[in-house]
Amino acid sequence: MKVCMILEGSYPYVQGGVSSWMHNYIKSFPDIEFILWCISDKSSKKGKFKYDIPSNVIEIHELSLSDSLKLQGKRGKVNLTKDEYIELKNFISGEEVEWNTLFNLFQNKNMNPISLLMSKPILNILIDICKENHDYIPFTDFFHTYRSMLLPVLYIFSSDIPEADIYHSTATGYSGICGSIAKWKYNKPYILTEHGIYTREREEELLRAKWVLANFRQMWINLFVTLSNCAYDYADKVTALFSRANKIQHELGCSLDKLSVIGNGVNFERFQDIKLKEADDYIDIAAIVRISKIKDIKTLIYGFAEIHAKYSKVRMHVLGPVEDEDYYEECLNLVKQLNLSNITFPGRVNIIEYLEKIDFTILTSISEGQPLAILEAFAARRPCIATDVGCCQELLYGDSNISSNEKVDNIGKAGIIVPPMSKDELAYAMQTLIESPELIKEMGIIASKRVDYFYRQEDSIKKYELLYKEVSDGWNRI
Repeated sequence: MKVCMILEGSYPYVQGGVSSWMHNYIKSFPDIEFILWCISDKSSKKGKFKYDIPSNVIEIHELSLSDSLKLQGKRGKVNLTKDEYIELKNFISGEEVEWNTLFNLFQNKNMNPISLLMSKPILNILIDICKENHDYIPFTDFFHTYRSMLLPVLYIFSSDIPEADIYHSTATGYSGICGSIAKWKYNKPYILTEHGIYTREREEELLRAKWVLANFRQMWINLFVTLSNCAYDYADKVTALFSRANKIQHELGCSLDKLSVIGNGVNFERFQDIKLKEADDYIDIAAIVRISKIKDIKTLIYGFAEIHAKYSKVRMHVLGPVEDEDYYEECLNLVKQLNLSNITFPGRVNIIEYLEKIDFTILTSISEGQPLAILEAFAARRPCIATDVGCCQELLYGDSNISSNEKVDNIGKAGIIVPPMSKDELAYAMQTLIESPELIKEMGIIASKRVDYFYRQEDSIKKYELLYKEVSDGWNRI
């Protein structure tokens, strides 16, 4: 069996939770041949992999969105059928789309994206949409903004599609469009697994982004909603990491009969034998994260500053690769401004070895799915302080919606949940654990039990194995 994994902005270019999951996932299926279809923002990332690619990866196809800027086209007459014109307008305006018409236009009729964007039909569509919905925006600004929004998508529409038996994307968005086109072109099943809710994450980024003018934010958000709708429509099965995410997927338009939960899992045996930290005068806290804005390292620093003022023998270790160099420099400058001597950034480390130095962990993200960093620390009996995002509350406090082998998750609290971006409540939670070594030990035992019962890697892999069999068998009966 050949499975094409469609990856956007993650493996194998960057390190992090989704990338680590993907790497271990591929290695867990030695009998499957994997094709990687990797989408990145910049062509300079091509071939620069952060992982040693497993031997059962037989092909790697790299698609850089920045390469769309190199496309050439001709200005001239572009002939569109009535249906093609209507569906292009529906797509651009965020209305319901008959995607088969657009896929056929670019895949079978070889429509050139640049020629289309320079054509009179597109100009007419944009004039109509601007008059109907955005007459307060200068048309030149509207026109060039929409061109920049559409070009990467049209580039994907016209790209070569690798052949496989199953297509499996780890997000909606651009990778969801790839999965949808592949299903349409080769008549093969398509599975969508969301580690986070893509449209919500893009919305959060766009609302904070300085490069997006206020008048155009909602247009960008609407584009990603439209792309996600396409993936939800074409996918045969849609999985999420936890039940609350399934509910959001349904609210965003995915049919209930497609939805299921397959949580993350970790190699429990690899972490359970890690020794607890030998008692000394210090309390050591670790944030196991990649350095990026979405992980909100600044709130972590501010919260630690309050603790550092009360307890001189507390150390913070921020472990993980740098994803955003500018943000990293801002964090280092903040550490200097606050005169914090006990916070370090060791970078990427051997987490198995480093956890022996750690009492408990912390996660201050403003958006998450089901963090592997928490599960791995739990398996090593390290409790966690985490923000109330994604699946964190269920991981720390238990989830009454899940059960396994007749065991219901009422094990207890394995940490402390705090609101996002609240340095005061974060500091108070740290103080609670710092002042109670016995609570750290008690929560650590609960954490380990939770992973052992509900989040083992082999159980997660078995569910995906059954899912592949289900979609393959169902497709073969058609």
